[in-house]
Amino acid sequence: MAAIASTLLLSFSTVSSSSSSLFLTTITSRLSFAAPLPLRSNHTRLMAHTLARATATLGLTHPSNIVSPKISFAAKEVDVTEWKGDILAVGVTEKDLAKDGKSGFENPILKKIDSKLGGLLAEASSEEDFSGKAGQSTVLRITGLGSKRIGLIGLGQSASNTAAFKTFGEAVAAAAKSAQASNVAVVLASAEGLSKETKLSTAYAIATGTALGIFEDNRYKSESKKSALSSVDFIGLGTGPELEKKLKYAGDVSSGVIFGRELVNSPANVLTPGVLAEEASKIASEYSDVFTAKILDEKQCKELKMGSYLGVAAASENPPHFIHLCYKPPSGTVNVKLALVGKGLTFDSGGYNIKTGPGCSIELMKFDMGGSAAVLGAAKALGQIKPLGVEVHFIVAACENMISGKGMRPGDIVTASNGKTIEVNNTDAEGRLTLADALVYACNQGVEKIVDLATLTGACVVALGPSIAGIFTPSDELAKEVVEASEVSGEKLWRMPLEDSYWESMKSGVADMVNTGSRQGGAITAALFLRQFVDEKVQWMHIDLAGPVWNEKKRAATGFGVATLVEWVLKNASQK
Repeated sequence: MAAIASTLLLSFSTVSSSSSSLFLTTITSRLSFAAPLPLRSNHTRLMAHTLARATATLGLTHPSNIVSPKISFAAKEVDVTEWKGDILAVGVTEKDLAKDGKSGFENPILKKIDSKLGGLLAEASSEEDFSGKAGQSTVLRITGLGSKRIGLIGLGQSASNTAAFKTFGEAVAAAAKSAQASNVAVVLASAEGLSKETKLSTAYAIATGTALGIFEDNRYKSESKKSALSSVDFIGLGTGPELEKKLKYAGDVSSGVIFGRELVNSPANVLTPGVLAEEASKIASEYSDVFTAKILDEKQCKELKMGSYLGVAAASENPPHFIHLCYKPPSGTVNVKLALVGKGLTFDSGGYNIKTGPGCSIELMKFDMGGSAAVLGAAKALGQIKPLGVEVHFIVAACENMISGKGMRPGDIVTASNGKTIEVNNTDAEGRLTLADALVYACNQGVEKIVDLATLTGACVVALGPSIAGIFTPSDELAKEVVEASEVSGEKLWRMPLEDSYWESMKSGVADMVNTGSRQGGAITAALFLRQFVDEKVQWMHIDLAGPVWNEKKRAATGFGVATLVEWVLKNASQK
């Protein structure tokens, strides 16, 4: 970057119960899955074996085989005061906490609950200065309800988007962790006015937030705590097949996000280009009914004249692996062909323009393959969802950017597979060189639309901060599609300009172009560079996720991009 596996185990059952002292009526749509860590099931045990071999000569590090308990999601229609379990988590807006003249709640749900508690909830909310602001939460140990504890979790002035309800789900997970709760029920104080579609999207967001919130990547720790959470019940958001499907979708997407997180979290002495290629191949093996895999070695890449990509890879003792997965729908009918291209630098030293000094983040450059993690995470999710009518190519030019006597030097000229020549004026602007050949390869697959993702520039982080990815595309239609997908996923994107006049700084006196321009507008000139390798007939978007790929507070990967990519592919599919 310039300047700067796990498996969800899914099973469903439908349970009906007549009225009893516990339930008024209960119709359960159940989704069970293992809160995923990569070394689970056959796929993940294979990953453990692969990673162990990869590190035999460096550090003797290999990830632990951690098995997490299964979590069951169920949608229920039950009296909230009679639900039995560890925590009843109530999502409340600031408006929901309005009090009547007797200091009691006006909200019907809160009023009903507090009537069983003798006004304790209203009293505690006042004493704790709980106002329902987003991020606020309070959990009380109680008697008088079926649950052992009740938690109030703030939604802010209103909660009307995926991001807000995902955050709520994460707060539910945090409360469950703190109390070592095994069963949690979720209810919204103001769910009655929500439409059926809104209830479905809300349940999806909360389930995703909870699954991702409960996840901790402890594979590389000598000791780790295990989550006790085994079930989450949704009350008041409906029941039935549509909700079952939505909860399964949440599980599929979460498995892809967590797989992406684990790839990024894995250190470079464990996740080499070869190991990344093996992980991609395992996706194709696990979902062989819809996936095929092709892994090109250095010789095959030379035959395809990928001089730009191979120039970056030249210095490393770990050889490059060019990854190509292809998804074809079960029906065989294809209406649209797409490509997802991810930057796959498993480590970036900067090359001869080595990263040095405070803030260079060289110790974090394992995350320079965050684009490929998003692409492969999406592949894993789509292998479970199996959308119809769409063919998708997943492409990663995996390698390391290292230093050696055979490595690429500043001033060298490399030739990409479309014949264009590039004067390398900065070896730390390597990601775009690998993407150049990957984009040419993607166009040669006959696709109609391409989205590439890369931790490409520090300039984009400066412009948009750590939580927002920049998107660059000349296509208004494609921009609309991807932005709409991000609104469903809850991931934040911002469209940036492709200012043609900035290309002037990318001109070379001895080659077709240089690989970096001036410091000003660095994210824009990087995108303009990539555009030189995309067929004009193909709709193309570049996503710079250098900021949101990593959570600095948690010191861990986010899995950013997976959910948006999956949603975008489904929007292009014949059905969802």
